[in-house]
Amino acid sequence: MSRSRKPRGVKNSPLVETTIESLTLDGQGVAHIDGKTVFIDGALPGETVAFRYTSYKAKHDEGKVETVLTPSPERVEPRCEHFGVCGACSWQHISLEGQIRHKQQAMLNNLKYIGKVEPETVLEPLTAEGWAYRRKARLGARWVRKKEKALVGFREKEGGFLAELNRCEILHPSIGEHLTDFQALVGGMEARETIPQIEVAVGDNATALVVRHMEPLSDTDTQKLIDFAREGDYQLYLQPKGPETVHCIYPENPTLYYEHPQFNTKVGFVPLDFFQVNQPLNRKMVARALELLAPEPTDTVLDLFCGLGNFTLPLARHAAQVIGVEGDMAMVERARAAAHANGIHNTDYYACNLMGEDLHREPWLKKHRYDKILLDPPRAGAKEIIEHIGKLKAGRIVYISCDPATLARDAGELVNTHGYRLVSAGVMDMFPHTSHVESIAVFEK
Repeated sequence: MSRSRKPRGVKNSPLVETTIESLTLDGQGVAHIDGKTVFIDGALPGETVAFRYTSYKAKHDEGKVETVLTPSPERVEPRCEHFGVCGACSWQHISLEGQIRHKQQAMLNNLKYIGKVEPETVLEPLTAEGWAYRRKARLGARWVRKKEKALVGFREKEGGFLAELNRCEILHPSIGEHLTDFQALVGGMEARETIPQIEVAVGDNATALVVRHMEPLSDTDTQKLIDFAREGDYQLYLQPKGPETVHCIYPENPTLYYEHPQFNTKVGFVPLDFFQVNQPLNRKMVARALELLAPEPTDTVLDLFCGLGNFTLPLARHAAQVIGVEGDMAMVERARAAAHANGIHNTDYYACNLMGEDLHREPWLKKHRYDKILLDPPRAGAKEIIEHIGKLKAGRIVYISCDPATLARDAGELVNTHGYRLVSAGVMDMFPHTSHVESIAVFEK
């Protein structure tokens, strides 16, 4: 209940006191004032806050907390000095336990209200270390003439400018503790005004930097980059144009990989490949997926959106045969190479766009009878493939999701159209301190 009605103009908005009812996935508190929804940045459910309006819109208003009058038990002091300015994460003011609880509720709400389904069992949330976990990121770079300084990092929470960061608490230490070094590097280059980004990828064995440059680099700049990579123990790549132009200039024969020791598998990758950003959580996720799918030595398993073989290779240690399907031919070739390098000979791979092509003629759909299916689609979900999955009539399906809304939509189809039961579902905290919700769900015929 508000104790002060909002004025006509945002500029003159006085403090308004209200109680927060719930939380959006973006981390904004939700209140209702004079019958209208207000999204309040920096507020948590159950809190009484004093806030000021920041915008008025037709269907809702927005505001920002000035003072927390009655704090939530879930509220904690953000670790990062840039929290609230940097847009990379929005949940550092919520305890890790509170974060995972809100994410679980978001998943369950989506399943119930979008998919019209509910899991028979809610799995225990899967968590790992909450800090210094992120192994892949695209960092913006910009030379600011007025400050005579280069900025390297993430964009500000409000507006399109790069935030002025000293360090990042969620990036892997090989990156997050060295942002000022990257800034000094870019600022000291002749090409400082034509370097828009540095992409980073951290394997179990090395950290790679991909420097995007809009103009050819001088020999002096190239040597500065190589010296920086040598001193910092980085692998250094340049990207003069599109992704296909990425090439390594230091060292001579770079290798990047991550491992699943539990399954004796090693997955090689190149810096721009997709791979899970949180390796400790990824190891737990793969182990849980295999536990839930329970492949038998006689099973033929279909792994859709298989990527480099993150699930395919561990599955192959336990099944008779695993068929991996992925849209990117280059990743398919690397998945084949990874299987060979790991001494795994019971996998086969197909390149196929699973997001829209007519799949009826695909050989992997015709050649095999699948006992079990694992799928790990992008945020758009697996809408186009669900019909075919239903017709395959596999006994069990494990679905890894990075978006609770598309998981709910696809779960509704599997249950209400294709005769599956939603046996269990749970969340996995792949991206602590962000609103990103990773889930796993199990379906049985």
